[in-house]
Amino acid sequence: MKIAITGSTGMVGSHLVEALRARGDQVLRLVRGAPRGSEEVRWEPESGIPDVAALEELDGVVHLAGENIAARRWSDAQKERIRKSRTRGTTVLVNSLSKLRKPPRAFVSASAIGFYGDTGDRKVDETAPAGSGFLPEVCRAWEDASKPMEAQGSRVAHLRFGVILSPEGGALKKMLLPFKMGLGGVVGSGKQGMSWVSLRDVVAALTFALDRDLAGPVNVVAPGACSNHHFTKALGRALGRPTILPMPAFAAKLAFGELAEDLLLASAWVRPAVLEGAGFRFQDREVGPALQRMLGSDS
Repeated sequence: MKIAITGSTGMVGSHLVEALRARGDQVLRLVRGAPRGSEEVRWEPESGIPDVAALEELDGVVHLAGENIAARRWSDAQKERIRKSRTRGTTVLVNSLSKLRKPPRAFVSASAIGFYGDTGDRKVDETAPAGSGFLPEVCRAWEDASKPMEAQGSRVAHLRFGVILSPEGGALKKMLLPFKMGLGGVVGSGKQGMSWVSLRDVVAALTFALDRDLAGPVNVVAPGACSNHHFTKALGRALGRPTILPMPAFAAKLAFGELAEDLLLASAWVRPAVLEGAGFRFQDREVGPALQRMLGSDS
């Protein structure tokens, strides 16, 4: 297949490029700045793709680009950057693809389980409505920006990622140093749900979505969602370190502001009903063994 990917230099994108090329697919990386070869095509999230003809005869597009929501404290300006990077970038990409003689067969776009907001003690799947607050609003607008692709004849899948676990980056990488120093601990009550997924299952789910007739929302989370307390203890065991220094809710809010309420203290018990119903097999189903595999030999 011929696949174009945005966000191809990020943690997920770089592994996806490697996996697709390993199985024989032709991958075009959509990059900012001047292309460095025939396998790169320039795109500008604010304006479009100058040489859109290079994308003719695409089988699929994977859209991963967007501002890291946990990169810094959420000021009004940062929240607007997060929102704009997803909605404007997606709209510009879709408008560029509309100029092709034939639309790509599949348009697979990143989204997030932030769509559901704080689920409390409820376990939710793809049939659940959007929650309320900043992240659900961003996710709704993000997914809506892809809808014109459906009118063009593409199959559109919104992959709602949970917390992606890898020592290479993201939340887990940020946790490693304090936990290795014995400074890690439960955040808030520790009862809040954490819906996570390993990096290797993310890459497998993306290729699965390209290959299969998946459309609409698709939760990319491991079947074994766990509480913050369970995750904390599992990470401590994987690293061979104690986890006795909790971070009370008020301290998390002082340190991280609104970001803490939406990412650290909110509860997310999310099920991957669509993936499992389609026959996808997770390699990492429970967080303890997953963390041991990622970290046990390197701790």
